[in-house]
Amino acid sequence: MGIDPGTTIMGFGLIKVVKKEMQFMQLNELLLKKYDDHYVKLKLIFERTVELIDTYHPDEIAIEAPFFGKNVQSMLKLGRAQGVAMAAGLSREVPITEYSPKKIKMAITGNGNASKEQVAKMLQSTLGLKELPKNLDSTDGLAAAVCHFYNAGKVTAGKSYSGWGAFVKQNQDKIR
Repeated sequence: MGIDPGTTIMGFGLIKVVKKEMQFMQLNELLLKKYDDHYVKLKLIFERTVELIDTYHPDEIAIEAPFFGKNVQSMLKLGRAQGVAMAAGLSREVPITEYSPKKIKMAITGNGNASKEQVAKMLQSTLGLKELPKNLDSTDGLAAAVCHFYNAGKVTAGKSYSGWGAFVKQNQDKIR
């Protein structure tokens, strides 16, 4: 499962891997514009993430890291949204890997500076999506999942585990 955290729109996408082949499952978004209270938004992000985990039982979560911007308040809010989504995953013991926006764009399009539209079009082509959503936050969430699929088995900085059990499960080749 991939997540593009946000306090206005949280995008998410799910893929399934069958015999090392990626299959599209779904993409969607959680619209938070109508809520004024930041804490209510964080609660809804947590609840929706837990609901997705309980429904689809993902093996792993890939999440887009907040990018550094000039607006410190926006950065703080994005960091909180990401932290709440991560806490939801960790509460269900799902391993989480974080990717920078540039790394995700590079994995999908080959260009770390690609636009949201370019990423969405490449996902549409790669996964055979019939149409693209109006808001591209959901394709950004899907892009995080696809980036994680492309990076599977590679050593990545910042990889984290929900505990020793998750580490052992994902690193059988490192255990004697």
